[in-house]
Amino acid sequence: MIIALYTRYLEESARHHFNQLVEILQKYQIEYDEVSDPLPQRHYDFLFSIGGDGTLLSSVHLLGNRNIPVLGINFGHLGFLTTAGRNDLDSLVADLTAHRYTLEPRTLLHVVASHSDNQLVSSALNEVSLHRLDDDTILRTDLYVDSDFVATYSGDGLIVATPTGSTAYSLSCGGPILTPNCGCFVITPIAAHNLTLRPIIVPDTALLRLVTHPKPQLFNLGMDSRRQHLACGTKISISRQDFTISLVRLNNQNFFTAIHHKLGWNFS
Repeated sequence: MIIALYTRYLEESARHHFNQLVEILQKYQIEYDEVSDPLPQRHYDFLFSIGGDGTLLSSVHLLGNRNIPVLGINFGHLGFLTTAGRNDLDSLVADLTAHRYTLEPRTLLHVVASHSDNQLVSSALNEVSLHRLDDDTILRTDLYVDSDFVATYSGDGLIVATPTGSTAYSLSCGGPILTPNCGCFVITPIAAHNLTLRPIIVPDTALLRLVTHPKPQLFNLGMDSRRQHLACGTKISISRQDFTISLVRLNNQNFFTAIHHKLGWNFS
C-alpha cells in the first residue's frame, strides 16, 4: 500500500498529530509520500487529505481524474467531508489495512465560463457560486436548464451545488440536504430580491447555463474554495463532470452518521 499525504498548512498542534500519523504508517510498514501540487506521477492506493474540508476540496483539484480514493483526516473544525479525526489515527490505519472501508463516488461539476475571447474551464466538488462584489448593485443572472429559461435571479448571487455541496454554502442559504447518490443538482439563490424564487432541484444530466447581466462590471465566481473576479456578461455552463471522485468511508460510517455528528441531529 502506498499513501499520498497532502496538507496545505498545519498549526503547531496539528503538526504533532501529523507526526503521529507518520509513526503509525511506519509501524504498519506502509509506504507514503508527502505530496503537493503537482501530484507525482506514480501509483497511490489512497490520498490522505490532512486538515479540514478546505484541504479536502483542494486535494480534489490536485487529483483531477487520477481515480485515487481520498480519505479526509480532520485536524480542523467542522470537517463534514472528512472520515476521521486526530484521535482516530491508529484505528483508521488498522481498518484500511484490514479492508474495512467502502468507497463513495461523488459527482463533480464541470464549469466553462466564456466572455469575449476568454474562457475558463474548471471543476468543483461542492458548488459553483456567483456573488456580487458591489454592495450598492444587485447581481442579475438568467438561468437556463437545457433549452428552457427558468428565471432571472436578482440579489446577492446564485449557487449551483452537487449533493456533496448541499451541506455547505447552499445549506446556509436555505437549500435542502441531498444524499450523495441522488443524481441531481440544487440551485439556491443568495438573498434573492424576489422571495418567490426558492431553491430548485434538477437532474444532474441537465446542462445549466447562467448568463450574468452587463451591470455591474464585475462579479465573483466561486468554485469550491477558489475565487475569481469575472466581467459581467460572462456566460457560464455547468454540467456533470465525466469522472467522479471517491471518498473513503469506514464500515461504521455513512452519510447519516456524518449528519448526526456534524450537524447535531442526535437529539436523544
